[in-house]
Amino acid sequence: MLEVEGLVAGYGGSPILRDVSLRLAAGEIVGLLGANNAGKTTLINCLSGIVTPMSGRILFEGQDVTRTTARERVELGIIQVPEGRLVFPEMSVRENLLLGGFCDRARPHRPAQMDKVLELFPRLKERLTQAAGTLSGGEQQMLAIGRGLMAEARILMLDEPSLGLSPLFVQYIFEIIDQLHQSGLTMLLVEQNLNLTLRHAQRCYVLERGQVAVEGAADLVRDDPRTRQAYLGL
Repeated sequence: MLEVEGLVAGYGGSPILRDVSLRLAAGEIVGLLGANNAGKTTLINCLSGIVTPMSGRILFEGQDVTRTTARERVELGIIQVPEGRLVFPEMSVRENLLLGGFCDRARPHRPAQMDKVLELFPRLKERLTQAAGTLSGGEQQMLAIGRGLMAEARILMLDEPSLGLSPLFVQYIFEIIDQLHQSGLTMLLVEQNLNLTLRHAQRCYVLERGQVAVEGAADLVRDDPRTRQAYLGL
């Protein structure tokens, strides 16, 4: 469904990613792992169209989307749930969700998608008129995921969904991720939490200094000594 070939990308002419290749098949959860500054967020921003690669290709269902805009990727259903949630704090929960479904492809289906999101996250239904900035961190993460689903995501890319959350909320968010996987949604899970990702992803890629150091089935990645080296430098 999504293929990355030989991606080189960075900022100000300095590459952070060097010759990165990966693939996502329809219906998979694929984990993207790595320590801080490994290049995970740069890669997901390339996939979203926020960062333009220096070289390499990004293919979505065989179509080259490397030079398409972030808006065009949203229209295709390539949706990012950003690190830190980035909800619109002064807008209500309802308004945040409606904005998620603003693209041309999703707009006609907003009422039906809203019902689905509120069924998935009953707590948001209780807080529809509440300003998003007054929600707890876990509730904001629910809202950020719900906003992504409102865009009728075909690939949902979650950037550090466990960041800053209590263990209880982390467990709940990953239960939701499993539910979405069971519904057939394709997901790229970008996480620093190694054990959490390996429990939920089918396959994983481990980035180290902007390159893929390890790739394969989750259990093989867990047992590969290079994974420990990528995280701990050992």
